[in-house]
Amino acid sequence: MNRLPTVFISHGAPTFALEPGRAGPALAALGRALPRPRAVLVVSPHWMSTVPLVGTASRPETVHDFGGFPAALYRLQYPVSGAPAEAQRAFDLLAAAGWSPRSDAQRGLDHGAWVPLMHLYPEADVPVFQVSLPARLDSAGAWALGQALAPLADEGVLIVGSGSLTHNLYEFRAGDPREAAYAREFSDWVREAVLQRDDERLLHTLSRAPHAQRAHPTTEHFLPLLVAAGAAAPQRAVSVIEGGIEHGVLAMDGYVFGAVESA
Repeated sequence: MNRLPTVFISHGAPTFALEPGRAGPALAALGRALPRPRAVLVVSPHWMSTVPLVGTASRPETVHDFGGFPAALYRLQYPVSGAPAEAQRAFDLLAAAGWSPRSDAQRGLDHGAWVPLMHLYPEADVPVFQVSLPARLDSAGAWALGQALAPLADEGVLIVGSGSLTHNLYEFRAGDPREAAYAREFSDWVREAVLQRDDERLLHTLSRAPHAQRAHPTTEHFLPLLVAAGAAAPQRAVSVIEGGIEHGVLAMDGYVFGAVESA
């Protein structure tokens, strides 16, 4: 198998599982176009820890780590197998890079993992494991985390950073459905940096992009994009997972770093 691309997915609100919008069909099409991976590795802001934890469960549970949403959402299950062998390989890579990882055999899949995977691999037939996001990570650290995991892409593992291109929960909860200009301007700035392969600009998005503080009052939902970009091959094709803007303020675009060559 040739090197797999790495992927950033905007998972938006948990209701993305029930309301696919534009991004859901785009993810489904990507899942059909990609060569079938041995496993999927997801880094999500909904599992954070002091040091990287590597999920080694053989049958990870579907974790409903949210509140106040429709009852149908809590009935959803993503009955996927884990990937203990690939998880051990990730552990070894992180250890070799000086990250001092630990294993977690109990942790299930948080909604940052299983919600988008319901669209990407709806049959739950590709094994999945997670690596937690270190809580004190900055942009450079997120890039370095991706670089440490990058060899997995040569070994049949699809590396996915799952976050949100914009993530202002206060404005999301305000419920204004009109598209916020700042969300569009921020997401357009990021798109330009990604498509121009301007890694230096992308790495400094949170300090240079317009409305960065408003788009990300906290950084954890942006950092998975840098993990995915850091794990990508330096000379790479790039394509956009078109997601538009949902709920007025949630930019749902994602990115594929690398050529998509159908199996």
